[in-house]
Amino acid sequence: MAGQDRTLDFRHRSVLLEETVEALQVKPDGIYVDGTLGGGGHACEVCRRLTTGHFYGIDQDGDAVAAAGARLAPFGDLVTVIRENYCNMRGALEKEGVEKVDGILLDLGVSSYQFDNGERGFSYRFDAPLDMRMDRRQTLTAWEIVNQYPESELYRLIRDYGEDKCAKSIARNIVRARAEGPIETTFALNEVIRAAVPAKMRRDGHPSRQTFQALRIECNRELEVLEGCLDELVDMLRPGGRLCVITFHSLEDRIVKNIFRRNEAPCTCPPDFPVCVCGKVSRGKAVTRKPVVPGEKETEENSRSRGAKLRVFQRE
Repeated sequence: MAGQDRTLDFRHRSVLLEETVEALQVKPDGIYVDGTLGGGGHACEVCRRLTTGHFYGIDQDGDAVAAAGARLAPFGDLVTVIRENYCNMRGALEKEGVEKVDGILLDLGVSSYQFDNGERGFSYRFDAPLDMRMDRRQTLTAWEIVNQYPESELYRLIRDYGEDKCAKSIARNIVRARAEGPIETTFALNEVIRAAVPAKMRRDGHPSRQTFQALRIECNRELEVLEGCLDELVDMLRPGGRLCVITFHSLEDRIVKNIFRRNEAPCTCPPDFPVCVCGKVSRGKAVTRKPVVPGEKETEENSRSRGAKLRVFQRE
């Protein structure tokens, strides 16, 4: 998208904006981090509430870093933008001299810009090379997954990450098609998937939607990254600090719910023990017993907010 204003490309309505910023309980002198900065929608609202505090915006997408950096420029020295995966947040902030923070936000999934930028290969609506990398510095792309993964692994990904009832036939069809030559583009993959899905099941939406979701999650190690770093993010919070996570997939939400629960009640002693002997102490509490979801007005105005769930953990 050379020559276009990426700042404008990224300006979309952030999901659960008011609910998330309210949940962070921003203090004017606090330190806050957005680990999935995107276009900076949540970031702007946090920065407007700061006076002597500081905001760190982290994103692995170079386009997001450029766009958000421009959008947040009016806040001057209150903001530092870093290109990095949020799983490396601790190391990135330590380089800035920061060990503890007052709040962390993760808005998972793909931004509207990434979906709508056809050349990135995230969407089945545009004909493009099979890419799907959020960080284009990495080597693994969706092309390698589609053309090199064994059928059994493709089936597992589409079944588990895509939650597609036709996972087995789609995986089989992909392997058959690539035997005649590599599947190079999103539209070529669309045709392979369409042929594997019964006509009556195509009425529920585009037949490629769930497979593309599965490929994206695998390409960017989304679930692995989330599960591997949430405990560390909780550890980075100051007492009273909050971690807010917005998910768009049932597996993501389950990971967040379970890790928050484990941090709240970490004791591993058998229930019949009269006293705790494992020594594991609660690190805080889940503020949201049930996830916060978008209201009817938001889902009507922004269809991509459907399925979003916000969970919040507060450090003791």
